Amino acid sequence: MAMKRGLSIGDLASRTGLSVSAIRFYEKKGLITPDRNDGNQRRYEGSDIRRLSFILIAQQIGLSIEQIKDVMAQLPEGRTPTKADWSKISRRFRKTLDERIAMMERMRERLDGCIGCGCLSLKACSLYNPDDKARRLGVGPRFVIGDAR
Repeated sequence: MAMKRGLSIGDLASRTGLSVSAIRFYEKKGLITPDRNDGNQRRYEGSDIRRLSFILIAQQIGLSIEQIKDVMAQLPEGRTPTKADWSKISRRFRKTLDERIAMMERMRERLDGCIGCGCLSLKACSLYNPDDKARRLGVGPRFVIGDAR
């Protein structure tokens, strides 16, 4: 009797808390690549647990699938990533995290002021956009996210 090699998709789902359909989605997007056994069943490595965990964390902080794919493209194929591999990604990822943290802090400061102001001064309101002047800066609440008036 042949020994079962790797994790089944059900085992991987159980270990990560993801649904089988979510794992298949990440596979379709090229974020993980299972092997196939003689019966053509997917078999995943233990390192896929870490890859999926990284994907979940990256999505929770707002990275798109494409951004995650770009970062994960730096991981080696065919072997478990080493500490050095993850450190390299961490350095690249740190800049993105720092930018997001700075933006979130700016938003918190501006929204704290906005919530407390009661809109008594439309000239100072970060959400007030007379004549749609912020449109030239891009989409979204431009003054709240840090653009100057």
